[in-house]
Amino acid sequence: MDMMSFISGDEARKLISEGALLLDVRTPNEYAERHAPGAVNIPVQEIVQRVGECGPKERAIVVYCRSGQRSASALQFLNQVGYAKVFNLGSIDRW
Repeated sequence: MDMMSFISGDEARKLISEGALLLDVRTPNEYAERHAPGAVNIPVQEIVQRVGECGPKERAIVVYCRSGQRSASALQFLNQVGYAKVFNLGSIDRW
């Protein structure tokens, strides 16, 4: 799957129901305004320092932001550090 491949909201909700982490990589202000239920907020600019909060590397992660660009960056980084099951929802509007 390439980094610009997005999963659907239905696919994301299925992964979450199976135990995937829902990761919001927007700013804390954006998160406070609106976020998907149960999402963990780690802004993309903090993900390098806070990657340990994502849990075990075998856990699936669904990542989203406002437009899909920050989530694509986060997906690329998570893949580089060993998370193999990272899925890009893209925009929160797709939830």
